[in-house]
Amino acid sequence: MTFLNFRKSKVKNPLIRLFYWISPFLLLIVSISFAAEPDLSKPRVPSAQLKEIQAKKNPFPATKENIEKGKALYQGNGTCFTCHGKEGRGDGLAAPGLDPSPRNFTNTAFHAMRTDGELFWVIRHGIPGTAMMPMVGSVITEEEAWLVLLYERSLGK
Repeated sequence: MTFLNFRKSKVKNPLIRLFYWISPFLLLIVSISFAAEPDLSKPRVPSAQLKEIQAKKNPFPATKENIEKGKALYQGNGTCFTCHGKEGRGDGLAAPGLDPSPRNFTNTAFHAMRTDGELFWVIRHGIPGTAMMPMVGSVITEEEAWLVLLYERSLGK
């Protein structure tokens, strides 16, 4: 049965009838929720520090071993998966209640716009006005943050 011929149907169960009426609206809401990420180009680092932070390089090479260490931290002690999801798509268990939505690390456009220094700064300091809190010092070390960053970068490839 399609939505268009629903009125002619013989479905009597009120819950099923309700589902048929609201399902198009639910589909619309879900599709809007997973639309393109807003503010990809908006710098998170204070403008006075931006050039200095952009110049910072990850001290760890992007080896398979280091990326796996970063993944273990991301999905473990770092608790990144709670908001960003196990696969980094911004769909973690806490994501539905967050505004703005958590970053989708599989978005290649995002990675192209940010240096390692900028991403590290966000992990270290958080982002005011969002749920992204400072992680370095409270949850992970600086060294661990760089490893998490390697894993996040690997998701955008």
